[in-house]
Amino acid sequence: MSFDPTPIVDAAVSHALSLGVFERVNGHEPQSAPGKGLTAAVWAQDLMPIALESGLDATSARLTLNVRLYTSMLTIPADAIDPAMLTAAGLLMGAYNGDFTFGGLIRHVDIFGKHGVPLGAQAGYIRQDDRLMRVMTIAAPLIINDCWDQEA
Repeated sequence: MSFDPTPIVDAAVSHALSLGVFERVNGHEPQSAPGKGLTAAVWAQDLMPIALESGLDATSARLTLNVRLYTSMLTIPADAIDPAMLTAAGLLMGAYNGDFTFGGLIRHVDIFGKHGVPLGAQAGYIRQDDRLMRVMTIAAPLIINDCWDQEA
């Protein structure tokens, strides 16, 4: 067995692209401040084995992806910033609920956090390239079957 995260990250990017609400979607954490409009970025937060989901010959794992939404705090009107962010986050979380196995690539999205952090979003602010950005970071915990062989 071998763990291949590429199609899983690609599926998360595809979910975001399919919504039609983002100006751009990156498969990595941006190195510079995103441009105008809503941007989404997907990257790995953590990867760990899960004893309760593993068998006697293979180890299953939880991969948590961060999906961060960005927009400038200079967006006008300012009252529209949070509704747009919440709408986009809600659409993404709905997509993860609707495609529970990412098209068969994973066992399931750990929606309620049986193995740690549940599916959820946290709002905040970051400064990047001297620009203040409104962000909302979705933690998407994914349970993956049989990532690694257990050998003596």
